[in-house]
Formats: sequence, C-alpha cells, structure tokens
Amino acid sequence: MEKVKSPRLENLLEYLFVVVGTGLYALGTYYFITPSNIAPGGVSGIAIMVNYLTGAPIGLITAAINLPLLIIGWRRLGREFLMKTLLSVVSFTVIYDYILTPLQLPVYGGERLMSCLFGGVLVGAGLGIVFYFAGSTGGTDIVSKLLNQRFPHLQLGRVMLMVDFCVILASVLVFGSIESALYAVITVFVNSQVIDVVVYSTDKGKLVYVFSEWHEAITNKILQDMDRGVTLLHGEGGYTHKDKKVLLCAVRTSEYHHLKKIVRRIDPNAFIIAADSAEVMGEGFKSVEEG
Repeated sequence: MEKVKSPRLENLLEYLFVVVGTGLYALGTYYFITPSNIAPGGVSGIAIMVNYLTGAPIGLITAAINLPLLIIGWRRLGREFLMKTLLSVVSFTVIYDYILTPLQLPVYGGERLMSCLFGGVLVGAGLGIVFYFAGSTGGTDIVSKLLNQRFPHLQLGRVMLMVDFCVILASVLVFGSIESALYAVITVFVNSQVIDVVVYSTDKGKLVYVFSEWHEAITNKILQDMDRGVTLLHGEGGYTHKDKKVLLCAVRTSEYHHLKKIVRRIDPNAFIIAADSAEVMGEGFKSVEEG
C-alpha cells in the first residue's frame, strides 16, 4: 500500500481507507461472527453479547462504549488518532445498523468453524487496514494508550489479552456453551494472523549475511542487478584470526532467491546466513516517516 506524497490527498486517502477497513470489519461481524454467537473479545464481543441478551443494535452498543473512552482520552491522545478512531466508530455504527441490518442481507448459517475462519479473515483484514493507516476501532486500543501513559511499565499486550479472555469467558455464561468460547479463541487467532499479514507483510524481509573471499564481486553484482545497498562489516576468523569482510544486505523475502543465486554463481563455497526481519524501513522499503 503505497502512500502518495501530497499531504492533503494523503490524509484524505488515509481517512478513506479507515472507512473501507471498518466496512470489512462490520461485514465480517455481521455476516459470520454475530449469527454464530461468537464473542471474540473486545468491545465488539461485548456488543454481540448485549445484543444477544437485549436485542439492542450492535453498532449503537459499540458507540455507547467507545464514546466515553474517546471523551476521556481527548486531551491525552493525539488528535489524528482520536479523529480516525471516531471516524471508525461512527462508520461501524452506520454500516452495521443502518446499511447492513436494514437491507436484511442473508447471513452465513453453516458450520461455526467456517464462520470463525472466514469471519476472522474479514475482520482481521479490516482491522489491519485501519491499523496500517494509523487508525483504531476504539475499545481496548484507547484503553491501552491511556494505560501506557499512566503506567509505562505495564505489559499492555498481556493486559489486552486478559480483557479479551474475560470477554470470551463471559460468553460461556451468556450463550450457555463452552463451544462459543472455543470458537472465539479460533477467531481471535485468525484475526491476529491476518492483521499481521496486512500491516507487516509489505515491510517484512530477509537480513542476509554473506561470508566470502569474493565479497567485492558479490557486492558489485548485488548493486548492479538488484539495486540493493550492501554494508561491509569487518570481522575476524575465530580459528584463523584472519581479517574478513562480511556482507550485510536487507532484501524483500521475494528477492532472497535472486540474491542467493548471485552469491552461488560467484562463490559456490560462500557461507550465507539469512534471518527473517519483521520490518524493514529506509530507502527501497517503507520510509521511516511512514513507520
């Protein structure tokens, strides 16, 4: 997802993608998650349970929970974060309660496992898009930022996990079924995996170390054929105590095979170490400003 350079158009597109991501989130919740009586943690899980017990609109419930949190965090959180979160909360309410529900679109009523998988993919893709463009759907995201400011030493990932776990446990009582909680765990897992793919897949790469006497030829070939930067590190052999040059190069995962082929053609005896990199920023990758 490449962002344009014009600040106004860039901001407009970011807000637009927040709405699109929220729409996918609402669609996955409406079509798969809610009909299967699955409460996958967070505010949406609470809303689904309240809807099951009272029949109150899910979108309005999420707004009723989120708006007080937004008011509390108005002075403490960044303006852009709050504006995008507010847009997402309002969009979810409008899309779920005033577009999808009145249209009475047919919902999936098959295997609950399929609901977990496909609902998790849709919801995860939607949340991933929102997160990628520095937005949030509210709920635990707001709470986590407020807690981070008040208690910087807290491990917020664990706090959020505990909140989701409590919601999932409550669903056992509300729906009267342990299976509901088990399916919710599957949904949360699928969500998290898809979110990681959407948010980080374009930034993942390989960090490659090459040990070779032909380091200069390999460096020139990488620069010429792949247009990737190479850093020469100074090393020393532990056994021979001879000075060595170690090539360090960051490439996209899809480019690793090409780099390996270059090395092997020049020096079949080269020693290569490749490590997965969760995120790569800088020239040729995502800019540092975007990160």
